Amino acid sequence: MLRERTTEVRARAVVGRSAYGLLGVAGVLVVLQAMSVLEIVDRNTFPPVTEDIAVLAEQMTTATFWSAVGSTMIGWAVGLGLAILIAVPVGVLVGSFPLAYRAFRIPIEFLRPIPSVALIPLAVLLFGTGMEFKLFLIVFASIWPILIQVLYGVQDVDPVASDTARSFGFGPVSRLVRVTLPSALPYAATGLRISASIALVLAITAEIVVGAPGLGGLINSAQQGGSYTVMYALILATGLLGWGVNVALERGERRVLHWHVSHRPTGAEL
Repeated sequence: MLRERTTEVRARAVVGRSAYGLLGVAGVLVVLQAMSVLEIVDRNTFPPVTEDIAVLAEQMTTATFWSAVGSTMIGWAVGLGLAILIAVPVGVLVGSFPLAYRAFRIPIEFLRPIPSVALIPLAVLLFGTGMEFKLFLIVFASIWPILIQVLYGVQDVDPVASDTARSFGFGPVSRLVRVTLPSALPYAATGLRISASIALVLAITAEIVVGAPGLGGLINSAQQGGSYTVMYALILATGLLGWGVNVALERGERRVLHWHVSHRPTGAEL
């Protein structure tokens, strides 16, 4: 009975959040539509939203569109995966040893604020304008949220839990697997969601800058060709893609971290 009640409450909460979200999106679209129809802005360079949506639906029936989506998502996935492979081990190692943290804290704080777009000339010189160029920008931008969150997670381990594991004879590796990593996992999940959005932004930005294959390349071509309705339709597609990525990661996080206190129902929900 309690489980059914909890499921019902969660379902109502999800429906409520979705309804408010859709209402907000509808409001923004209505304002944008009115700006174009009433010619508050130049209709030639800012077509009505209804036309953009119609063109997007048309684009989604073409192989070119889906090939571009595939190119963008491949760069996003590979770049984000490399960032995870680098950031998680480094974060665990640096966060586990106070001396290493003190040694690397300043270099991390120095590199982290550097905008990836500022490194575009360097990336072009080193890697050209191919996939390596895109991956360099994605990895550099998306590595920092994961690394910082893992550092926080490792340092936030409950000392009582760590001392208890040590008193039961758990070695360093066992304490790492049984205590440290579970404590850092929610932090890492937060960093992953942040980095996933950043990686998608950088993938599309890199494609726009150099005209590489992908949604960014199509946006660049449409803008240069004066096809503004197509350009806005593709921009809508990037927004939908980012929204889909965020929703998928949130659901995955809830499923993987269902045991964590942040994903348990509160007393008010019960």
